[in-house]
Amino acid sequence: MGLKRRVSRSTRSGEVDAWLNDRNHPQVALMRKVRKVILGCDPRVSECIKWSCPTFTFNGNIVSINPAAKSHVSLMFHTGGKIPAKLPQLVGTGATCKYMRIESAADLRAQRADIAGVIRAWCDWKQ
Repeated sequence: MGLKRRVSRSTRSGEVDAWLNDRNHPQVALMRKVRKVILGCDPRVSECIKWSCPTFTFNGNIVSINPAAKSHVSLMFHTGGKIPAKLPQLVGTGATCKYMRIESAADLRAQRADIAGVIRAWCDWKQ
């Protein structure tokens, strides 16, 4: 599966579009780019709004964009610590919840393969 695959319209959610359109957030443009990358990682991924933020799912909650961060995009992988794969790009001291931090569009490009690896590992685990 290539990282540049076109995102299926069926995986996009109008409620996430509305959430992003209604945000007065300094990182909303980067959030849109992160969203596109996540949805492009695996066709099994869908999105919704949970906990007042965009959440990406497949047979459970994979990751949410945490809008509390203002200087970067914070990705919270709800059970990232439990995915049965080596995922050194996920950080955090807890046994369950793990994080990734995206600083800029250039940083997103650099971390694109890492994000895809985590998303695919989740989807394969939950398949």
